[in-house]
Amino acid sequence: MNRTSSFDYGWVVVGAGALMTCVGFGSMLSLAVFLQPISEATGWSRAGISAAVTLNFLCMGFAAFFWGALSDRFGTRIVVMVAVASAWIEKHRSLAVALVSAGMGVAPLTIAPAASVLTTAYDWRTAMLVIGIAAWALLIPACFLVLPAPQGHEKMAATGRDVPKTEWTAAQALRTPQFIALAGAHFACCAAHSGPIFHMVSYAMICGIAPLTAVTVYSLAGFSGLGGRLLLGAMADRLGAKPVLVGGLLVQALCIATYLAVAHLGEFYALSVVFGLAYGGVMPLYAVLVREFFGARIMGTVFGAVSAFASLGMALGPWAGGYIYDTFHSYAWLHTGSFAIGLAAVAVALSFPTKQRQTFNLGRAAA
Repeated sequence: MNRTSSFDYGWVVVGAGALMTCVGFGSMLSLAVFLQPISEATGWSRAGISAAVTLNFLCMGFAAFFWGALSDRFGTRIVVMVAVASAWIEKHRSLAVALVSAGMGVAPLTIAPAASVLTTAYDWRTAMLVIGIAAWALLIPACFLVLPAPQGHEKMAATGRDVPKTEWTAAQALRTPQFIALAGAHFACCAAHSGPIFHMVSYAMICGIAPLTAVTVYSLAGFSGLGGRLLLGAMADRLGAKPVLVGGLLVQALCIATYLAVAHLGEFYALSVVFGLAYGGVMPLYAVLVREFFGARIMGTVFGAVSAFASLGMALGPWAGGYIYDTFHSYAWLHTGSFAIGLAAVAVALSFPTKQRQTFNLGRAAA
């Protein structure tokens, strides 16, 4: 396969990845729409229902490292990670990874409204069944579009300026300051925004917003997240991934704190735009930094490990938000705690070693 055709097909891989993230994450996070209907129909606590998402993310966290290592050894089709997109695309790599991640931004515009409409027309059980069947019908065919990057193409990409001069082993990489900082920042980032996102529809309804309208607040945040992935991905290609990540995390933390002051629909819409831009935009940048500092050869393993910490952070928010509401009948402490964790994410991201420090650590590792 020549360079031009491989480059072109890389965008097919990106498109397939975006579809898969949309359907996969959208189906799982549609539980945010079902939260109140299930609670009213069964009498279960919000913490108990939210624990289902917590279990999902815990399983994802434990599996991420395992699947990442398999992708490095056996290829990406059987496990499909975002790493394959960065291997296909030489230029605009940050944008390509952002587009794969953008599927998560499209999910609130598609899966969530579909869940709301189906629940209103039928009931929450029927809606869940329909979404589950549709997910199988879309995900399995999309897997066959994901092909590994050609050997020659990957070697050519490996000559870029963002590839480390020293070949890391996975064991070495997982002991570096770069990995510790990325894993810690991704954990705190996801722990900060997962609760406010998952309980956004419920919180809006508590503030007096009608159920279908409350879903539009959630959908608008997702749409803004799509724009944030594209905007911050393009900015990272020009300015570097680390400064864009730090700025995005700071905006995210401030938005979470602002939820303490909003109560009206217009305010929810305005906040959803900025919050979505921030939390959506930062998510692909962790993969870019992994590729930049550790290279493509072990990216699946390292990014899988970073994603494991992110999944643990995502697991915390939904359950914590449900527990806080069941205990205090308010989400105020959820937003206060999430704001504090968001500031911690900024501090950890600032500690991410620079290129100069990376060179020093590479020399020590080689010695």
